[in-house]
Amino acid sequence: MKAIKLNKIYIWALSLGMLGCTDLEIEQTDSIFTDLSGEFTGVQAESSLTALYNSVRGQLQTQENLYALAEVSTDEFVVPTRGTDWGDNGVWRTLHSHTWSPTHQRVKNVWNDQNSNVFNATTIIDSRSSPTTQQVAEAKFLRAYSMFWLIDMFGQVPFRTPDEGPDVNPTVMTRTEAYDFAVTDLTEAIPDLPSVGPSEELVSASKAAGMILLAKFYLNKHIYTGSGTPDASDMQQVISLVDDIEAEGFALKEGYFELFEDGGYEDINDLNTETIWFTTAGVGENIWNTLHYNQVVPDQAGGWNGFTTIAEFYDLFEGDANVNTTGSGQEERRGFVPTDGTNFGIGNGFLIGQQYDANGNPYTDRTGAPLVFTKELPGLLGNNERTGIRVIKYNPANGAFANHKIVFRYADAYLMKAEAMLRSGGDPTAMVNALRTLRGASALGSVTEQDIIDERGRELYGELWRRNDLIRFGQFTAPWSYKEVSGDDTKNLFPIPATAIISNPNLVQNPGY
Repeated sequence: MKAIKLNKIYIWALSLGMLGCTDLEIEQTDSIFTDLSGEFTGVQAESSLTALYNSVRGQLQTQENLYALAEVSTDEFVVPTRGTDWGDNGVWRTLHSHTWSPTHQRVKNVWNDQNSNVFNATTIIDSRSSPTTQQVAEAKFLRAYSMFWLIDMFGQVPFRTPDEGPDVNPTVMTRTEAYDFAVTDLTEAIPDLPSVGPSEELVSASKAAGMILLAKFYLNKHIYTGSGTPDASDMQQVISLVDDIEAEGFALKEGYFELFEDGGYEDINDLNTETIWFTTAGVGENIWNTLHYNQVVPDQAGGWNGFTTIAEFYDLFEGDANVNTTGSGQEERRGFVPTDGTNFGIGNGFLIGQQYDANGNPYTDRTGAPLVFTKELPGLLGNNERTGIRVIKYNPANGAFANHKIVFRYADAYLMKAEAMLRSGGDPTAMVNALRTLRGASALGSVTEQDIIDERGRELYGELWRRNDLIRFGQFTAPWSYKEVSGDDTKNLFPIPATAIISNPNLVQNPGY
């Protein structure tokens, strides 16, 4: 009987997590809630931790939800409607134009996903689940990771203990309370996480992963607590944590696009020293969502003709403003369009102008017109098949399931340290130039805040950090192409989903919604 009781409670915990902890619209099919009896007696820690990693992996694999909120809401990506393709009732257009609402499906999904992760981590951490010390540390890391996104995107975090059933409205932490809670989780977790340098073992939490996440909290503290001004002591924490990450064996590595292949851990002489935490999520959605329908890779798939960037972001990179073929003066991170069939004809980075197939022949679109990706779009609507520069970081030549999708990377930590130095009165010019030299870009005479955010854009595009960066530098509500709403600082937070507000009266809708 005890085993049956444990299973019922565990299933209830997982079901509650799937509802995002606050979105408690119980359907008739949710009879599981009426069958509950007894108290929470714990979950199976090992399998539950595996399930939690799998949930995070699934959330990072899709182009929707977290990726959409973090990237399409910025100047890095726009998803224009082409005829009826990519219309999707405006879910993509409203993200880029900052006209979303509390009923936006992507907003609701992120809220539910991250709250689910927080609750499921909490059940693992509970002593009744009998977790090992390391399992507690990993669950606290994963809880802090999901709380980071809730704090960053929504500004408040509902919290439910395993003993609180669906009839109890979760308490709600303020942004500052949630910040303190997550920082405490990480501070307690890091000593008990394994010390792991560059290796295939980085698919799970390590000290370095905990330290870069903690550094992100400190770097954004003045935003999350509302102080408005970075404190020098917080910036020193960032610097110290990045130094500790370096001591774990991580460093910058040349060969920019090689970082996004398969990990590179087989050859000790060519070790990928940049990946701090990765997941085995597929990268296909980040490949096919941008390529044209006719850009096909054998035994894989063809493009979906959606995601593009805007001219302003492309122009942040060195090189010819209208050409990106080999030898057009571009820095490495801008990539290139192959004309000789390299990588099945699929380029790296920013694809502009005429595209070529695996034999070096010019592609055409489905109407027979030359497949020339243009820098400008007519708008969010009224596009043909060819408008917009395409962006690709994980090349299909390496497979759509290379099992190495980067979550945290040392170059990110490195630039965080440079930013912290600048914000605390130091001069990071030598640091930034070392990275730029490695990436084939010219040196800067000095470094300003604008230089830092531009460098982060060039280095980290498509890696989920653009929205967070723009907010920290006060530029998320600035105007850019195809954006309707500018200057409205309430857009620095997404709305609490309408369903969550209805189901939990402890939540308060964010200003502006």
